[in-house]
Amino acid sequence: MCDGLRNLNRLSEVARGELVEPRARPSTGSGRAKEIARHAALIAVLALVACGSRGGPSDKPTIAVIPKGTSHVFWQSIHAGAEKAASEIGATIIWRGPLREDDRDSQVSEVEGFVSRGVSGIVLAPLDEAALAPPVADAKRRGIPVVVIDSGLKGSDYISFVATDNRKGGRLAGEYLAGALHDAGKVVMLRYAEGSESTLQREAGFLEVIEGRKGIEVLSSNQYGGADVEGAYKKSEALLSRYRNADGSLAVDGIFTPNESTTIAMLRVLQDNGWAGKVKFVGFDASDTLVKGLGDAHIDGLVLQDPVNMGYLGVKTMAAHLRGEQVEGRVDTGVRLITRDRMNDPDARELLHPDLSRWLKK
Repeated sequence: MCDGLRNLNRLSEVARGELVEPRARPSTGSGRAKEIARHAALIAVLALVACGSRGGPSDKPTIAVIPKGTSHVFWQSIHAGAEKAASEIGATIIWRGPLREDDRDSQVSEVEGFVSRGVSGIVLAPLDEAALAPPVADAKRRGIPVVVIDSGLKGSDYISFVATDNRKGGRLAGEYLAGALHDAGKVVMLRYAEGSESTLQREAGFLEVIEGRKGIEVLSSNQYGGADVEGAYKKSEALLSRYRNADGSLAVDGIFTPNESTTIAMLRVLQDNGWAGKVKFVGFDASDTLVKGLGDAHIDGLVLQDPVNMGYLGVKTMAAHLRGEQVEGRVDTGVRLITRDRMNDPDARELLHPDLSRWLKK
């Protein structure tokens, strides 16, 4: 057993002591809960990297990969890509992130924990472009490089941004929906979450196209679905209920949703109310549920990223930097729109049905 693990219990006792000593750190209610969460995250990180920090005798880099969340297929695909890259370069990957994509405090704690321990580098998908900027700046001050993936971050304290061209993805959705509506009709867009730079770009790209078509009226574009499907379902249902006709039909011709959770939620609302297939619907990302929806003609188009490639290139970019190589400041991981008639194309199938089991151990 390494020295770091031998001392882990002592570190845990120290952290708990800081929490219970009122003169050292007064805290009550939710503030105390947040402090406990921060210390718990730090201790967990210490346990994970105690034997694999940078500068070890094997010179095998330890790279922390911190997603926005861990439950959606999108993040599992990024994990698979990261592990694929690690196997090629001989690195150790530590995969940790919040369960929910709206848990800013948890993700901040994860970054702070890895910085405190001193991993070789961090690959981060920031769930808030502002909230994650300070801990990333601290990582830079401590000599720990950060590669940002998926969603942008304010400031310039990272070495590279590896992500989809999200503005382009939003424009692809807008152009396809406008064409499907023959440039005439009423549309709604359900946003994802405030502070998420990736989806803000998708939403902006979609509106750039749609608002340029004079025959299309945007009924709503200021509502947010949120990070979990259950919450997004309620927001989707509330949004569409405004446009329900007296006979139960929907007075909406087209819908756009900018990520996996909002797309799944909107699909379920359309199905539950008998509206599926009766309104043009373009969503974002892929999962078994969404692929089936596309095949059943309940979704007209899905804008697809390449999350496996994103995770792969994020780790490969970090490894190149650690070797002293010059890396690109912006790496585009690709985006395309898939329709039902093209979903069986070989390249489309690879995006719709990625084989993650090769890289992710059960």
